[in-house]
Amino acid sequence: MSGGEQAVVREGLARRQGGEEDFRWRGEDVSRIEGFSDAVFAFAVTLLVVSLEVPKTFDELLATMRGFFAFAICFYLLLIVWYEHYKYFRRYGLNDAPTLWLNSALLFITLMYVYPLKFLFTLLIDELFDFAENETIEPSQFPLLMVIYGTGFIAVQLVFVLMYLRAHSLRTVLELDARELSVTREEIQGSLLNILVGLVSVAIAILGGAEHVAWAGYAYLLLFPLQAINGRVMGSRRRKSEGTRTAAGADTDGEGP
Repeated sequence: MSGGEQAVVREGLARRQGGEEDFRWRGEDVSRIEGFSDAVFAFAVTLLVVSLEVPKTFDELLATMRGFFAFAICFYLLLIVWYEHYKYFRRYGLNDAPTLWLNSALLFITLMYVYPLKFLFTLLIDELFDFAENETIEPSQFPLLMVIYGTGFIAVQLVFVLMYLRAHSLRTVLELDARELSVTREEIQGSLLNILVGLVSVAIAILGGAEHVAWAGYAYLLLFPLQAINGRVMGSRRRKSEGTRTAAGADTDGEGP
């Protein structure tokens, strides 16, 4: 990165003291990228809404209420993506061209991801609570549905990997300390683990066929232990590293006059 580009990045950073315990936030209040992104996320939530019309009869109200369970799940999953996006821009405050393009890719994928997301969880809730009045998918189509869902999941996680790699490449310009670098690497590893789980799910859907497609869904349960292990391992490394630096600092002070 040239000196001029470094100056642009530095000028775009807010030097406020707020943030997380492990991370100093460098983001400004709300950048144009974030404002536009929030509008896109809001539109994505609108696409999830069960019905835009007010029910005119009680039967229509009940039919609408049946979709709220799936809506709640999809809303929560979109909220996770939004929060990860929010956290990234609060931490690094980047507004450079590569970040702009990666952010645009994330928004595009999110909008395309809404429909398979809604279809999948509406289908699952209908099957679970016996809401379905007619068949909306053939058993032989379930593997393809899981492949579509898995592909969207992998794509979202891949963009986050690239965004965090971009921030990591600018670690000197951003003045990331050792703890912040560790958190950045933890985020990269976490997204890579998510991609691995998505690939496992897609592989099961393709190779297992309709008979074993349920395992393609169960594969996503691996996300919880893998992320817990990733967080614990990286947290332990940070504590050990800080302990070493503290001990080294104490030894240095002890050698003084």
